[in-house]
Amino acid sequence: MRTSSNSSISRRAALGLALAFTAVSAVAQAYPTRPIRLVVPFPPGGGTDIIAREVANKVAVSEGWTIVIDNKPGSGGNIGVDAAAKASPDGYTLVLGQTSNLAINPSLYAKLPYDPVKDLAAVGLVASAPLVLVVSAASPYKKLADVVSAAKAKPTALNYASSGNGTVAHLATEQFQKAAGVQFTHVPYKGASQGLTDLVGGQIQMYISSMPTLIAQIRSGQLRALAVTSLQRNRDLPDVPTMAESGYKDFEAVTWFGVAGPAAMPKEAITRLNVAFNKALATADVQKKLAAQGADVVSGPPEKFASLIRTDGVRWGGIVKSSGVKMD
Repeated sequence: MRTSSNSSISRRAALGLALAFTAVSAVAQAYPTRPIRLVVPFPPGGGTDIIAREVANKVAVSEGWTIVIDNKPGSGGNIGVDAAAKASPDGYTLVLGQTSNLAINPSLYAKLPYDPVKDLAAVGLVASAPLVLVVSAASPYKKLADVVSAAKAKPTALNYASSGNGTVAHLATEQFQKAAGVQFTHVPYKGASQGLTDLVGGQIQMYISSMPTLIAQIRSGQLRALAVTSLQRNRDLPDVPTMAESGYKDFEAVTWFGVAGPAAMPKEAITRLNVAFNKALATADVQKKLAAQGADVVSGPPEKFASLIRTDGVRWGGIVKSSGVKMD
């Protein structure tokens, strides 16, 4: 009798597991049933926005989903990331975060309203790109040494733009100032595109920003690239030296972009999103479009992105500390 009873219990347990698996699979297959909001924590036209729209459009077309871009600029990207972190964790609000607001700002801001490790669930990496130091085509500076000489002759006289306090552009320039022993005047903007306009117009003397933000103006001749911040020369700017080649050994500042959502997002939604984004990133047209922006496709599982957030948080935390830069 006990054998029969145990057998009956086992069958019921197996049936229960099968029904649970079927239910989970149904949820995964059904998601999404309404539009997904992808928060971009910078204004339209900047590098983050360009990448977000290219990749989201491909995912939407290939999956038959509706993805709405929601630009929420301000505070170095913190406002947009915080809005996504505090959204309902149902898988329908995501954010395209990047190095600045996921790895740098936790060490830079004394009271950051979110913790990128605890308050966000990583969905997956999307792209990476070096930064590039540029001046306007009308600038008298032809090489990086000219900028350094001018800054040493007149400390603080040269203005530099950033896409906001605490962004990777800001920290990279602070890192460069320290390495070169010079001092510039920081002019923060709410986004990369606004600083770019003033650089071309002559109100700003120099700018370090991501390749996707600057590559079109470099190619058109409006801007002159003086150095890239990757350890190797960039394929799109083969004649532009690296910072290391220009005399600043081991100087490196690369920005990455990745999709995340609220920490308590359903794992089924994370998996479905990760598969959809990786599928889009594997296509030749997305790779070509991102390459045209000076960015490289980077894909992989959610765990890869989560690990990068943690390790780069430690690395950039050291840079923040050594630079002495702090934000309230």
